[in-house]
Amino acid sequence: MSITPSGGVAMQPAEAGSVRSLFTYEIRRDGRILATLEGRQSSAGTTVETNAFPITAPQGSPAVARPFAFASVEQARRFADEALVVFEYLNCSVT
Repeated sequence: MSITPSGGVAMQPAEAGSVRSLFTYEIRRDGRILATLEGRQSSAGTTVETNAFPITAPQGSPAVARPFAFASVEQARRFADEALVVFEYLNCSVT
């Protein structure tokens, strides 16, 4: 990280071949995991990996995995923040 002229913090790109974890969230409702969000940055870009566990599926069923690619870390964080607000409105707990 480095300090920008405006006083903000600029994230450095990941080194070739390395993957840097940005954040990990687990969303639960009534004790059951509904989804996970994991942000990662690599030399290939920034990705948010999501795993959804449909509430209608039997417990222990495999997750529905989907990656979302973003042009910047800020866009990935904004996506995750907005998703977490939606889950909170739906009375889920986020850890």
